[in-house]
Amino acid sequence: MFYIHYSHKSVLLNEAIQSLNIKATGMYIDGTFGSGGHSKLILSQLNKRGRLLAIDKDLLAVKIGKHIAEKDDRFTIIHSSFSKMINHVKSIGLIGSVDGILLDLGISTFQINDCSRGFSFMQDGLLDMRMDISSGISAAEWLSKASQENITWVLKNFGEERFAKNIAKILVSKRRYAPIIRSIILSKLICDAIPHRNMNKHPATKSFLAIRMFINNELEEIMQVLKDALIILSPRGRLVVISFNSLEDRLVKYFIREHSCALSIPPKLPLTNNQIFSKYKNKCQLKNIGKLTPSKQEIKRNIRARSAILRCAEKLAI
Repeated sequence: MFYIHYSHKSVLLNEAIQSLNIKATGMYIDGTFGSGGHSKLILSQLNKRGRLLAIDKDLLAVKIGKHIAEKDDRFTIIHSSFSKMINHVKSIGLIGSVDGILLDLGISTFQINDCSRGFSFMQDGLLDMRMDISSGISAAEWLSKASQENITWVLKNFGEERFAKNIAKILVSKRRYAPIIRSIILSKLICDAIPHRNMNKHPATKSFLAIRMFINNELEEIMQVLKDALIILSPRGRLVVISFNSLEDRLVKYFIREHSCALSIPPKLPLTNNQIFSKYKNKCQLKNIGKLTPSKQEIKRNIRARSAILRCAEKLAI
């Protein structure tokens, strides 16, 4: 099949499915289908009455999912953002009846390896970075217009990049002579702007992460789906989230704590208190099941698992 060349290893695969506490007749949502690793394992634990709805912004992921849907009528995939999950659940009349929601917030291997997407700082390609190439503006478009102050803010707040100001200054200076439209050029400019380097991490790692998160409005979308999960889930339904960076994890941790009646404000989030509190109004709706991280063996098999954190919560039966 057309996607056979992409080799993606789902991180914390078995742990995520175990955390969902799957019932064979249950209704589940995979909010980040990717290449289908989690969805396939969920389906293997459902009987004929069980159902799985998958969502993904990436058109290639949706194509992969449709091949599964053609052979399995328990499975449906939708091209959309998980931030709009509640609309799709309402349309099928299942608000308050979903037994589990899974969100894997990482970027997939096929997205990184596709040079035309511009996600990788190690490969040359057009600087796009959109999860959904059918909407929004590309990273190249944003970099061509953003002010030095705006670029600095994005790199500092979304990537926690200590040299954000240096990088922004060089990017604005260089674009006067030629537009920054290729990933390898952006990577080189970032490297040139960083005076002190971490030998264990590529200098462009934080900046590429920051730009990707900003272009795709990732934190706002995560906030929206977490809020909606409280409405979508059935009593004792499970919410399982796998994050790969500190900003995402702090947001998920805070959400679970706040709705488990353990209120605390996460530091260093590029969001105002009003933005946060407007999303999280009602307390005591969740039970914190806990946190998992990959084993040494999984990290050895798949280096991208090293930063993964899985958090699980269960909706209280009030």
